[in-house]
Amino acid sequence: MAKSASITIPTEPIGSIPRPVELIDRVAKGDSEDPDLAPLYEDAIRDTIERFEATGSPVVTDGEQRKHHNFATYCVHGLPNTAPDGFVIPFSDGHTRRLSRLTSGPFRYQRYADSYLDVAMRYAHVPVKQAVISPSALSLMYTERIPDYSREQFIDDLLGEHETEIRRCLKKGAHKVQVDFTEGRLAVKIDPSGNLLNSFIDLNNLALSRFSPEERRRIGVHTCPGNDFGSPHSADVDYAELLPSLFELKAGNFYIALSAERDRGHVLRIIRQYLKPDQRVFVGVIAPGNPRIETPEEVCDRVLEASEYIAVEQLGTTDDCGFSPFSDNTSTTRDAAFSKIKARVVGTALAEKLIGGHS
Repeated sequence: MAKSASITIPTEPIGSIPRPVELIDRVAKGDSEDPDLAPLYEDAIRDTIERFEATGSPVVTDGEQRKHHNFATYCVHGLPNTAPDGFVIPFSDGHTRRLSRLTSGPFRYQRYADSYLDVAMRYAHVPVKQAVISPSALSLMYTERIPDYSREQFIDDLLGEHETEIRRCLKKGAHKVQVDFTEGRLAVKIDPSGNLLNSFIDLNNLALSRFSPEERRRIGVHTCPGNDFGSPHSADVDYAELLPSLFELKAGNFYIALSAERDRGHVLRIIRQYLKPDQRVFVGVIAPGNPRIETPEEVCDRVLEASEYIAVEQLGTTDDCGFSPFSDNTSTTRDAAFSKIKARVVGTALAEKLIGGHS
């Protein structure tokens, strides 16, 4: 009897996990950089990684426990040359979030994400991935002309800081560096002409072009319609307006929110059409914004569905979004997040066996 081929479908998280309530409360009462909070951050990171590994997850993150206030502005939080009245992100339930606004040059990061990686790798027994924010998201900080600091100077500084951050993470052994590009779909909503999206793609490619093909195999791009208190910001935008441009990015991996889409087949057909031979797509099989916990069997079915459109050698699984991209989000519990992650891990393994048995 012929032996079934061994099939491996990699599965990875996106990044954020809800912070412990005690940590959220303490940060809300004072400075997020207060040294007295260090033990709480350390405990949260250690617990996050222990619980990640208990799910059987082959790759983990630190859950972004120290990213304050959110996944986008962690690197500039506390800069003296910023103001809080920046770009507004409107969510479908009516609430908003704001980015910082740059008030003067030069533009520099306050911190790099490899500092989070340092702590996570002390506790992890499996590979650790690190998420970083995209240049296109941070480009929204330059909202009006700044005297003696042109937008061209800003973009040059921005690209330099982004490259430095990724290189630091790669050098320290990050399994993958994931560039968060949640503003991709939002760009189409803001500007249906596609000009804003095209400018984002061009800017991000300027950054990605600074890396070798080998390095880009460890770099990925994540896109989703947003997730904050269970609400998206751009789920009403057809993926057909984003995905053809998305796969023009010079990255080796793409993490695409899929499970909450009304017509997954429509999205998968677009992916099949535009995915390049040297790219892998991690499809979302878990919806963090939905309180119901998926079963492994549901996840398995979603993987099998995706495998009808995407070659298994180019397929992986992930969650649609982070579970708590903004640090004060308590709409999902830590228990629920890890239950969903376990369902993804087990369901992906089930699909591996079924696909392997028929290959």
